Amino acid sequence: MAIAVISLSILFLSFSISRADISGEVGVNYGRLGTNLPPPRISVRLIQSLLKAKRVKIYDANAEILEALRNTGIQVSIMLPNELVVNASTNQTFSDQWVRSNVVPFYPETLIRYLLVGNELISSTGNETWSHIVPAMHRISHSLKVFRLHKVKVGTPHAMDVLQSSFPPSNGTFRNDIALPIIKPMLHFLHKTRSFFFLDVYPFFAWASDPTNINLDYSLFESRNITVTDSLTGLIYTNLFDQMVDAVYFAMKRLGYPGIRIFIAETGWPNGGDLDQVGANVHNAATYNRNVVKRLTQKPVLGTPARPGLVLPALIFALYNENLKPGLGSERHFGLLYPNGSRVYDIDLSGKTPESELAPVPPAVDYKGEAWCVVAEGANVTEVAAALSFACSQGNGTCDPIQPGNPCYKPDSVTGHADYAFSAYWAQFRRVGGTCFFNGLATQTAKDPSYGSCKFPSVTL
Repeated sequence: MAIAVISLSILFLSFSISRADISGEVGVNYGRLGTNLPPPRISVRLIQSLLKAKRVKIYDANAEILEALRNTGIQVSIMLPNELVVNASTNQTFSDQWVRSNVVPFYPETLIRYLLVGNELISSTGNETWSHIVPAMHRISHSLKVFRLHKVKVGTPHAMDVLQSSFPPSNGTFRNDIALPIIKPMLHFLHKTRSFFFLDVYPFFAWASDPTNINLDYSLFESRNITVTDSLTGLIYTNLFDQMVDAVYFAMKRLGYPGIRIFIAETGWPNGGDLDQVGANVHNAATYNRNVVKRLTQKPVLGTPARPGLVLPALIFALYNENLKPGLGSERHFGLLYPNGSRVYDIDLSGKTPESELAPVPPAVDYKGEAWCVVAEGANVTEVAAALSFACSQGNGTCDPIQPGNPCYKPDSVTGHADYAFSAYWAQFRRVGGTCFFNGLATQTAKDPSYGSCKFPSVTL
C-alpha cells in the first residue's frame, strides 16, 4: 500500500512538473523573407520591448539570431529546414553533426526548447518525403540525447489540411493517405517523448474560403450571440479557432492518442492583401490577434470546449510584413511590424496591457472600385513571357489588342504586352476562377494602366 502511495505521488509530481513547464505566454514567428528587414540584434530588441513576447520561432537555426537571443530569457523554437529532412532521416551522423553545429554552441544560454523537423511537410512536399518525417524526428531526438540536451523537445508543424474531415469537431479525422502510415507513428513518438502536436491554425483562410456560411465575427472572436453546437458531443463553440483546434484533438483521439497536447505553431490574420481579398485589413488583423492573445493568456486558463483548462502555447505569425513571400497578397501582410520596425497596430503579446490602453485601430475598409492586373515589380522576364503565352492561349480574343497594328501593340515588349494580357485575362475569366496571380508574376492595382487609345479591361470589386 505504501509503495502504491509513493508511486502515485511520483506520478502526480511528474505530471505537475510537466504542466508547470508549459506556459500560456504567446510568442511570435520570426520569418525573414523580406528585403530591408532589421538585423537580428534589433529584431530581438523589438520582440522584447515592443511586443513583450517570451517565445520566438525561427525557420532554420540562424546563428546570428540565436546569438542575439542569448541570455534574453526568450524560449526559442528552431527548425531543421525541409530540404534536410531526408538527410537527417537516413543518416545518424548527419543528424548528430547538425545538432552539434546548430544547437550545442548556443545552449543553454539561448533557451532552445523546441527543435522542429521541417515545416508543414505534408502540405508543402511530395509524398516521397513523408515517410522520412518520423525517422528524422527519431534521429534528431537521439542526437539531442547524445549531447545531453534533455530539455529540447522534437516536433513538426502541420497545417489543417492534414485532416480529412473537421466538422463537427468531434468528427475530426486525419486524411486516409497519412493517418496510419505517417500520423499514428508520429503520435506514438510525441506521446513517448511527451512532446506536442504542433499546429498552424488560420481562421482567416477558413473564413475566406466560405464567407457566406462562416460568420466573420465568429472567426474574429467577436461573436456575441452566434454559436456552433457539435451535434455529437453537445459542445458549444463561440469561435472558429476553438472549433479548428478541437477537430485535431478528436482526430488524435480517434487514432488512440487522446492525451497529446497541441502547440499553436502559427496563427494570425493578414493586415492587407490583394485588392479583391475581402477581410484582409488592419482592423481585422488587430482584432483577431488581440483577441487570441487575450484568450490564450486568460487566467484561469480557458482551454477549448473539448479540453477545458488546458494551456495552449502559441506563436503569432509574424514579426514582419515579408515582401518576398510568394502567393496571394495576404501572404506578404501578416506582420505585427513593418520592416522599418514600426508597429502595424498596437499589441502586447504578454496579454498584460488592458485593451483600453492599446491604441485604437482604423475601421475595416475593403477596396471598392475598378482594379487591373499587371506585371509585378522585379518579375523574371522569361517567366513573364511564358505567362503571357498562357494568358493569350485561352481564346476569346483576349490578346487581340496587342497584335501588330492594334492599339495596345506598342510598346512592343514582353512586359508591356503582359500588362495588357494579364488584365484582359483576369477581367474575362475571374468569374470562373481566373486570378491575378500567374505564379506570383502579377499584382493587382487600382491605378488604370491604360494609355492613348489602348484601354485596359478592368474588374469591378
